Amino acid sequence: MIIKNVKVYTEDEIFTDGMVVIRDGRFDQVLTDAGKVKAAADMRDAADLWSTDGECFDDEVIDGEGAYAIPGLIDIHFHGCKGYDFCDGTKEAIAEIARYEASIGVTGICPATMTLPVDELTRILSVAASYAADASLAPGGQMAESGREDAHGARKNAPGADLLGINMEGPFISTEKKGAQDERSIIPCDAGICGQFLDASEGLVKFVGIAPERNGDFASFIRQVKDKVNVSLAHTNADYDTAKAAFDAGACHAVHLYNAMPVFTHRMPGVVGAVSDSPHVNAELICDGVHIHPSVVRATFKMMGADRMILISDSMRATGMPDGRYLLGGLEVDVAGNRATLVSNGALAGSATNLMDCMRTAVKEMGIPLETAVACATKNPAKAIGEYEDYGAIAPGKKADVVLLDQELKIKAVVKGGVKI
Repeated sequence: MIIKNVKVYTEDEIFTDGMVVIRDGRFDQVLTDAGKVKAAADMRDAADLWSTDGECFDDEVIDGEGAYAIPGLIDIHFHGCKGYDFCDGTKEAIAEIARYEASIGVTGICPATMTLPVDELTRILSVAASYAADASLAPGGQMAESGREDAHGARKNAPGADLLGINMEGPFISTEKKGAQDERSIIPCDAGICGQFLDASEGLVKFVGIAPERNGDFASFIRQVKDKVNVSLAHTNADYDTAKAAFDAGACHAVHLYNAMPVFTHRMPGVVGAVSDSPHVNAELICDGVHIHPSVVRATFKMMGADRMILISDSMRATGMPDGRYLLGGLEVDVAGNRATLVSNGALAGSATNLMDCMRTAVKEMGIPLETAVACATKNPAKAIGEYEDYGAIAPGKKADVVLLDQELKIKAVVKGGVKI
């Protein structure tokens, strides 16, 4: 496949006029030199578009008509969409979530668990591991659905987003900042239980969230598990000193910064201040226009630097669905527009906005440069979960996941693993 006449988003985080050559599901060439691009466009049989064994790459050509070509987005913290939740604990739920995410340009996913009983979480993680194993055996690395056809005979096995990991938001969190998490299943940090989670997921768990103030020896827990999984601060009421001690012990991630944590003030900087003072720590931001004021988003980028910011959606099952009442972690949630609130007390309960829309909001309503926002939704999350070798950039050798956006940042096309979906 050749994708021509596009503004390619490069690993240098800039847009450059060029074209992309894809072979066997991976990026083969990224041509941004004007001379090479013209030669390739003018000569379908140009030498550099042929493999060494004489096989031609350009069996399919997509004319981007000046569109932005960006890597497929990667959402490392969301719960569900289209009526499904990752914690439904079924392969069908994961497959439907993956299909929707790919359709809106999110080609890699790391869904989040809720605070549930340990046995239930273990089962959910085991199902996800089985799904990932099945997907790796299917053609193109995706779950196969042989024989399913619509009324027009078209196959319904369009490739879904790759399941790259799992983000465990609970159960080692605080009651004070539980948000939409179920308080009945909150437990203290436990390295043995954490090991049980890691084993059940067969390596898929990439983050385990904790509230360090609930555990007198939280530093010991972090040191025991940090070489096996990233430790994040999540739904925590920790003050600055406690949060900083957790980061100094090896925690390296902050779940949805500003939300479900103490307020950041000039005398009590809390978790936010500790993140700012810990250069190795990445921070998630929900840029849906509901969870964080645009001014705070801009200030956070200035304070911490864009290379540590990761855009997430925190979306729930209502995303992509009509307004109404839905369940999140067993709790009832009312959804109106892009606002989701607990029925019980009106607290924000996740998001009803997908990551592509969050990225658009960051650019069009919050003043974050497009080049920066793209990195925070592709490159940064890929690095945070250890998948940058294959994902997060348009570069030779990486998986050919690319999204074409018009000047209004609306999707023109999604290519997943070299297949236009």
